[in-house]
Amino acid sequence: MTIQILMPALSPTMTEGNLAKWLKKEGDAVKSGDVIAEIETDKATMEVEAADEGRLGKILVQAGTQGVAVNTPIAVLLEEGEDDSALAKAAAPAPAAAPAPAASASAAAPAPQAAAAPAPAAQSGSRVFASPLARRLAEQAGLDLKAVTGSGPNGRIVKADVEAAKAGGTAKAAAPQVAAQAPAATPAAAPAAAPAPKAAGIDAKDLSDKLGMRYKAQPNSSMRKTISRRLTEVQQTVPDYFLAIDCELDALLKVRSDLNARSKDYKLSVNDFIIRAAALTLKKFPNINAAWSEEAILRYDHVDISVAVATPTGLITPIVKKAETKGLAEISNEMKGLAERARDGKLKPEEYQGGTFSISNLGMYGIREFAAIINPPQACIMAVGAGEQRPVVKNGALAIATVMTVSVTVDHRVADGAQGAEFLAAFKKLIEDPLSMLL
Repeated sequence: MTIQILMPALSPTMTEGNLAKWLKKEGDAVKSGDVIAEIETDKATMEVEAADEGRLGKILVQAGTQGVAVNTPIAVLLEEGEDDSALAKAAAPAPAAAPAPAASASAAAPAPQAAAAPAPAAQSGSRVFASPLARRLAEQAGLDLKAVTGSGPNGRIVKADVEAAKAGGTAKAAAPQVAAQAPAATPAAAPAAAPAPKAAGIDAKDLSDKLGMRYKAQPNSSMRKTISRRLTEVQQTVPDYFLAIDCELDALLKVRSDLNARSKDYKLSVNDFIIRAAALTLKKFPNINAAWSEEAILRYDHVDISVAVATPTGLITPIVKKAETKGLAEISNEMKGLAERARDGKLKPEEYQGGTFSISNLGMYGIREFAAIINPPQACIMAVGAGEQRPVVKNGALAIATVMTVSVTVDHRVADGAQGAEFLAAFKKLIEDPLSMLL
């Protein structure tokens, strides 16, 4: 019997993914453990291994398809001895993305029935639920989305549904039919033509369309959608406060230069010292190395530091686990490997999910000071600015020192302002006396 290959859940929070690439083509032999496809999650591109053996009979979801729900069939595997005739039954549900072909050849009278065919879950009143990419493709092809059946989560119309409707040619008839009916039934058509009310704010795309402002629409990646959802949640639900402190770096820069001259096995950065200093300080302040839950404040046994890394598709935070147990050289080499895999989209879920504290460093961009947004469910994030020469007062006299401004954003439910201030003061001590963090 045929075996359906389903869209896998590659992380505990994954509900949908993008099918980036097929590494096997129809007709290829497949062995258990073979890598057959690459799936884009909200944070990384991951390889999918076959669990069964056979022959790849039919690919149901093409490469490049976005928003494929977990457990959706993406391909059909034929067992040994089966021929292509077995695919007819296995692949029968796939064409359901397009309305019945008979509707395209029918006269004007049956056309309204074709428009009523989509699954109820895809619509609410006059509103059609579809991904931004599906809407754009439908607009370019002149398709009426009301005549397209959605195969995404809760009946949502996705790219594959629009492409299927284009191939079938059935959805095109719906748009002219509505236009033809409008003069004869103006009162009835008015409610259908009215745009669905928006929950809040102004839709930038709608406004640009009305004003004739030209633009290029870039579909939101899974990562950008996740960033939007999580940070909006933080701004709405976390009562936070912001603290900043100046740290002199001259002693640290000298120690860093001396250590780098001693060995070619590592090349320490200022960020490596910051990670080490934060880890040691967090062990002394368990209220900062913590998370909020409705039942209790969770104080973590180890310091797992999430370090923000910019990638072409968005921000990701690979984790230096048990950072308080690692020396500068180990932290440096580990961070280089994590950052490289992050930019290549090759991080494993366990390398970026979790963490007890975050660090975001924009100093390399010349940013002097900024306030970072908390990475939930963590209680604190540290924002690091550029080290720059500034005038300082030492022993009553004006002097020049290399100064770096460091700030923290803290969840007030977990730690009060005084605790945040004490944490920053202790961190500053280590940064300004770097030899003490080598002991």
